Parts: sequence; C-alpha cells; structure tokens
Amino acid sequence: MAANYSSSSNRREHVKTTTEPQPGFLERLSETSGGMFVGLMTFLLSFYLIFTNEGRALKTATSLAEGLSLVVSPDSIHSVAPENEGRLVHIIGALRTSKLLSDPNYGVHLPAVKLRRHVEMYQWVETEESRQSLLHWGVWPGRCELLPVGDAERLECLRRDGLTLGLPVLSLQRIHRGWADTEWRSEIVNSRNFDREIGHKNPSAMAVESFTATAPFVQIGRFFLSAGLIDKIDNFKPLSLSKLEDPHVDIIRRGDYFYHSENPKYPEVGDLRVSFSYAGLSGDDPDLGPAHVVTVIARQRGDQLVPYSTRSGDTLLLLHHGDFSAEEVFRREQKSNSMKTWGLRAAGWMAMFTGLTLMTRILYTLVDWFPVFRDLVNIGLKAFAFCMATSLTLLTVAAGWLFYRPLWALFIGCLALVPIIIARTRVPAKKLE
Repeated sequence: MAANYSSSSNRREHVKTTTEPQPGFLERLSETSGGMFVGLMTFLLSFYLIFTNEGRALKTATSLAEGLSLVVSPDSIHSVAPENEGRLVHIIGALRTSKLLSDPNYGVHLPAVKLRRHVEMYQWVETEESRQSLLHWGVWPGRCELLPVGDAERLECLRRDGLTLGLPVLSLQRIHRGWADTEWRSEIVNSRNFDREIGHKNPSAMAVESFTATAPFVQIGRFFLSAGLIDKIDNFKPLSLSKLEDPHVDIIRRGDYFYHSENPKYPEVGDLRVSFSYAGLSGDDPDLGPAHVVTVIARQRGDQLVPYSTRSGDTLLLLHHGDFSAEEVFRREQKSNSMKTWGLRAAGWMAMFTGLTLMTRILYTLVDWFPVFRDLVNIGLKAFAFCMATSLTLLTVAAGWLFYRPLWALFIGCLALVPIIIARTRVPAKKLE
C-alpha cells in the first residue's frame, strides 16, 4: 500500500463578516437585462448544439455500419497480406515497442508505450465557505440595531428581552469562514489570492515537473500503429517502486513515492513527492505481468495501421483494450455513440431551458416586491420554459433527422406538440374551476 504522509497540525481558521447593500429595483432590472442577452445567446447556441449533434450521431452510426460490413480479419498478424492493402482490417495482439522508456533521475526503466511522472508539492490551500442573510431592524425600548434573520433560537431569546422585529433593510450580511491547510497538490496554488497570505506563502514553481514519455514506434506483430492509435493507449496503471533504491541522497523512497523532503512523515511547504504510472506494457515482465493486448480496427497501408475514410465522410480508427471480435468492437462503439448522443441532447435541452429562464426573468423582477405574485409568476415561468424547451428540442432533433429518416422525423415532430397540447387543455379546466 502506498504511503500518504500529511500533517493537519498547520490548519488555521479565520472568519470575516461583511455587510453589503442589497441591489435596488433598478439595479436588479439592469442585471436582468444583461441576463436576457446571455439567455438569448444560450438559447441560440442550444439549437446549434442539438442540430449538429444529430448530424454527428447519424454520420457516426452510418460509418460504423459501413465498417462492420467491410472489415476483414487477417490470418496472421506476423505477416502483411498484400490482398488487404487499403482495406479495413481487424487486428488483435500484444503491444511491442522498440526500446525501454526511462527516467534516469529516479532509476525507472520499463518496457511500455507510455511512462508518466506525476509530481506533487506540499502547499498551503485556503478553503472558504460563506453564508448570507437578510438584515432586519431589531427594536427594543430605547434602542434598535440591525440583526440577521435565520437563527430562530437566538431571536426567541431576544423577543423575551423585548425585541420587536422590524422590516428588512436593503442590505445583506455575508459571513466568510476560511481555513488555511496544507495538502499535496499537482498544480501550483497561488497564495497571492489568499485572504490571509501572511504566513501562508507557497513557492511559485516546482523544481521537478510532471511529464509523459511516449514510445516512438509501437507494433502489433508486423504492423506499426499510427500516432492516432498510440494516443488511444491511455489505460495508465500505478508503477510499484518497492524494488527501487533511493536514487539520490536528497531523495527518499517511501511506498510508491519518491520524496524530496528531509522527513516525509512530516513534510514542509515546498517539499515534493513523485510517483510513476505506465500504459501499454510491452512484452512480458516478471514483476508487471504479461504484455498488454489490444484490438485494433484500422486501414492497412503497407505495414501500418492508419485511419479509414468511410463513404459518409467520417473516419474509423478504433482501439479497445483486450481481445474482442470485430462485431463486439462495433457494438461497443455504437453504444458509446448512443450515450454521447443522449448526453449532448440533455445538455442542449438544459441550455435551451436556461436561456428561456433568463430571457423571461424580467417578468419575475417586476413583481419581486409582491411575495404572492412573485411565487405564482415564478412557477408559471418555469413551466413555460420547461414546455417550450422540450418542444423546441424535439423539433430540432426532428429537423436533424429529416433528410436521413423522414418517418422518424415526422414522429418526433408530433411528439414536440404534446407539451403544448397538454398545456392548452389544462387552461379551460382551470377556467371552469
């Protein structure tokens, strides 16, 4: 198990209370106008996102169907078959590289496609939490003062002392509670932005940087992987350092970390710790296990595996970790395409709903001073934005499918009318009530 040394004895807390004027009606109206512009841009962007997503999804699905109908599996990966030149091939095999990847500064050497050095620094980190409350006039016989409303027990005690709670005033009380603590972080934390920088200063740079080394040539049998396929080998695993020695008198190994520290158990701000991970083990290793096996679907160009261009204008260059049949690879890709499509549809609907909410926010601001009307208007605007966003999203999806699958487009277009029909049928019912 890797050691993870840290100290919580440096934790320091500070509290800051500020009182700010609450924006008046004209200020909030001005902010709402700016929000309307942002809402309009978000609303228009949602159409682009949804429409282009449908085109991308259909193009990908068509390309995958074409690839499945054309892919061939060579008899052997240890020879290049001339009859498969230019064709989409299905290759399964163990990865092999031409040389070891290494970091001589720490004595790390291993056969892999990628070797990553991860560096962290022990630094000050400031965490904040804040809460705000509306201030009311608290009136006693002979005196009055501003009180934040929210602590029911305290207010009840004050009422026993003769407190009368007045109207809210146009100001807010903000209470910021901050903690300065020390943590291992892989990025530089800028202490100049701290509320309390004195005594919590971090170094401005790391003496050792993180990096990732990549093998220049990677093979499966006789076939060389293109750069795009090498980029897809990203199944990083932590490298055990248990059999390595301390590389330098100033560097101490503890567990799976190299520490640039006098005492790793009690690190100081500015100390470093270094860990390693690797992806795509090349060749069998007595400590790390067998070579990593991958499944590749790509175009054969001589002894290279490169992208394949489909008739729909898309490219196929697939790599999956493990041993899979061609059918299983394409099934997994279709599932991934479907999940991505639905995720972007949801994002487009949310962008449209947010845009409509911001554009209609001005109506809520106009009745903000009347609590009963404010709540009713708020519910009505949310319902309007929900129905419109749902209908317009379905119509945009239908437009994206119109030239590819017109019957499905017609069906989705009819679904887009459902929220509007439901809303209209509920109006007469409410009038009868």
